[in-house]
Amino acid sequence: MEIDARKTVKEIVLATPASARIFEQMGIDYCCGGDKRLDEACQAAGLQVGDVTRNLEAADSSAIPEEGIPDWMKQPLVNLMNHIVKEHHTFCRQEVVRIEDLLEKVAQVHGDIHSELRRIKALFAELRKELLMHLIKEEQTLFPYITRMEEAAIRGISFPRPPFGTVQNPVQMMVLEHDSAGAALHEIRNLTSNYRLPPDACNSYHSLFEALRAFESDMHQHVHLENNVLFPRAVAMENATISGRREAGA
Repeated sequence: MEIDARKTVKEIVLATPASARIFEQMGIDYCCGGDKRLDEACQAAGLQVGDVTRNLEAADSSAIPEEGIPDWMKQPLVNLMNHIVKEHHTFCRQEVVRIEDLLEKVAQVHGDIHSELRRIKALFAELRKELLMHLIKEEQTLFPYITRMEEAAIRGISFPRPPFGTVQNPVQMMVLEHDSAGAALHEIRNLTSNYRLPPDACNSYHSLFEALRAFESDMHQHVHLENNVLFPRAVAMENATISGRREAGA
């Protein structure tokens, strides 16, 4: 498929899921920065548009369709939220503990020589605290509301207004928190020179950088599903419901 550089990054990923891997490899943000046009994203990343589009087209043409992979733009929102919690929230909770343990160990041994480890350790400690609170807010407040809203929409019945007024309010807060997490991970990537290991790196150092890279990659997929799929669909569903109420009352 020919890639149109005037399309946004998120539009390309939604149309061709294989492009997410290329964006990941080339350092183009497709989750928090998914609203940028591809040509703008390339310019921001210091990349030639032609090089990126060729890689995207090659990935799309060689991609093998994966059976059983849902189209999240068409699946019920409850299925998408269950997937996010099961796959991404669980991974996040497990990995933040493991990464903090590795950071403690590596910083203790190598921190005097590689002082950036102390900054990474502090950044990740704050990130861990914010992310764990973020997951709770989604699982206990936002996701249950979206579930009730979808159930009501399917059954064609009204549902009470939430205490936060509209789904757009918590969505906006979640997006801001995603941006904050993305900025922290970007700084960690810069501090590690794109996870480049120093010559004196021990096995734990290797494990740490592998874990950080995998954590960042999973976070990109996680945030993409929320920012670019779940949240816009939830807002559109709420708007359609409100519009239906007005027409019914007219």
